[in-house]
Amino acid sequence: MQLKCAFLCAAFCAIPAWADGLQSLDIFLKNTRTGRADFVQVVTPPAKEGQAPRVKTSSGQFAFARPGKFKFVYLKPFEQTMVADGQTLWLFDVDLNQVTARQQSQVLGSTPAALIATAPDLKALQTEFVLTALPDQNGLEWVQALPKSKDGQLQSVRVGLRVNGKNAELASLEILDSFGQRSVLTFSKVETNPVLSATTFEFKPPKGVDVIRQ
Repeated sequence: MQLKCAFLCAAFCAIPAWADGLQSLDIFLKNTRTGRADFVQVVTPPAKEGQAPRVKTSSGQFAFARPGKFKFVYLKPFEQTMVADGQTLWLFDVDLNQVTARQQSQVLGSTPAALIATAPDLKALQTEFVLTALPDQNGLEWVQALPKSKDGQLQSVRVGLRVNGKNAELASLEILDSFGQRSVLTFSKVETNPVLSATTFEFKPPKGVDVIRQ
């Protein structure tokens, strides 16, 4: 009986450390209206038998404004820009000289972007994802997000949050797609609630590029 009580006590005491991730995610969603950071993205495809995976690393700058606006500017090794302006999701590939435009409402519901720039709070996010607090790791609090929709290309997302006092900031996203490809984004030089100009999330296709609307 004493051993059982000790085990239950230990399990109960461990819960708050694991549950803090959900609380921190809610704080991040409610308190962070805008954000800006540098990022490094490492993409690892699923391993093939007898072959080492070809890891690809890219880097750039990121900004968002809640609700529904964000911008990824990839600078290395190839230039690409992804902009969500609240209505349209634009993808500009410089090397291909091509712009792809998609209606934002149709593509962002169960995506990592919803975790960053769309949902206003935890309750809203839970309409699209099953959220689970994970153990702290590498000085970050973690939450796993599993999309409720099985129709998309996203298998799971792990959100890493750095807690500073009563505030929480985005530190890492680990994305696993339905093909087994893993993408890890690490954010640095994070600015919380910076003043962003009205033109930050505007995008106009450059002259001469091919524009594909889907």
